[in-house]
Amino acid sequence: MSTIAPSPWEAVIGLEVHAQLLTRSKMFCSCRADYLGLPPNSNTCPVCLGLPGSLPVINEAGIRLTLRTALALNCEIPQFTKFDRKNYFYPDLPKGYQISQYDLPLSLGGWLDFEVGGRSVRAGITRVHLEEDTGTLHHAGEIHNSTFSLVDLNRAGVPLMEIVGEPDLRSPAEARAYLATLRQVLIYIGVNDGNMEEGSLRCDANISLRPVGAEALGVKVEIKNMNSFRSVLRALEYELTRQREVLDEGGRLSQETRGWSELEQRTVSQRSKEEAQEYRYFPEPDLPPLVISRAQVEEVRAGLPELPAARRARFQSQYRLADEQALLLTARPGDSQYFEEVVALGVTPQLAANWQLGDLQGLCNTANLPVEKCRVGPAPLADLLKMIEGHEVTANVAKEVLAQAFETGEDPAELVRSQGLGQVSDTGEIAVMVDQALAQNAKAASDYQAGNDRALGALVGAVMKMSQGRANADIVNQLLHTRLPRPGG
Repeated sequence: MSTIAPSPWEAVIGLEVHAQLLTRSKMFCSCRADYLGLPPNSNTCPVCLGLPGSLPVINEAGIRLTLRTALALNCEIPQFTKFDRKNYFYPDLPKGYQISQYDLPLSLGGWLDFEVGGRSVRAGITRVHLEEDTGTLHHAGEIHNSTFSLVDLNRAGVPLMEIVGEPDLRSPAEARAYLATLRQVLIYIGVNDGNMEEGSLRCDANISLRPVGAEALGVKVEIKNMNSFRSVLRALEYELTRQREVLDEGGRLSQETRGWSELEQRTVSQRSKEEAQEYRYFPEPDLPPLVISRAQVEEVRAGLPELPAARRARFQSQYRLADEQALLLTARPGDSQYFEEVVALGVTPQLAANWQLGDLQGLCNTANLPVEKCRVGPAPLADLLKMIEGHEVTANVAKEVLAQAFETGEDPAELVRSQGLGQVSDTGEIAVMVDQALAQNAKAASDYQAGNDRALGALVGAVMKMSQGRANADIVNQLLHTRLPRPGG
């Protein structure tokens, strides 16, 4: 039996995640930070266009949201920070430089814990710093056999937070899990909407290979243009294969920046990788340095919500939920808040979890709606579930009522009452239906008495059909067992 030899190479991966902050205005001017859907180049002013004589002003909300993120990622907050000019020339950078942070960022030295393949992994965070976003380029096509691009500066100046990770990831799967966990944290603390397709959350990856057991890093390649978890996974898998083939053949890798082509499913060389000195960093002369007091840090820390991992652990211990249930119910803040509101209204946690993750989530998925935006709020769902617990309505009827309420916005409990859908629990009324079902299904009755347990299901189904799903299933089963005694039973 042949075995596959282990690879002599170890992957070393670090992610740089860029997240647009949920502020009302841009980072250094009063233009809107919400630029999507606006006419091209309409969301601009002398400051974000970099016109001579214009002066930037620091957006305090951007500072606070960055501190909020840094504290959620266990970073240290230095007392002193400043902004720098990062100089490079590109069509979507109107000033010819980007206001960023270099040697004195807003935070340093944190970490992020995540799970992948049943393992717990901790990856270091080098820093979380703040800068301004660039404009966008639209590659439009050709005129007179020459390709051309259009520049839209509506995005230029939007607050952009960069989360620089340590090279602690060892596989594309770990990189994907890290990014998914980080995205969830950013959404929970309310600093970013997590929309990778629209570009408000973007990811670059630095990847290299080194011999297994080696300490020194290999030649680093940066990959850009990844706008989904799927593209991150595939780009890193492709690049690992490419680099491994080069090294296995005795070739040498170049330090470069490569872009991910979704169409071709491969990375493409774009330029040689810049070093820090090529950006000619120097302190931004138009912005004052900032001193962050310990009181300000603690104020931001006190405002942090419960983070996903902590909430998941609490759901398991407080509500006795299974691992998978707790994971799904804490996937988004809206999911967990909806669940806790239903439970607070007197519904048992397990019943609330089953219905929210089952029927209600199915309806939401079909409508492409988050649960907190659907027409069935926590209170109406709680009323319906308490009717199930109180044997006022059967589960099958409740499913139909929930679907109707989801479409119309009507109150589920009122639908049950107005349509006469309450559960039938009168033993005499159910006995009539049981006797009729036995008369119409004599073979199923004899099969059950002969030892075929599955035949009982057909009889229960017949009674439920007669009652339009309203008969109390416990009473139905009890009556059938009484009327169909088994020999020796």
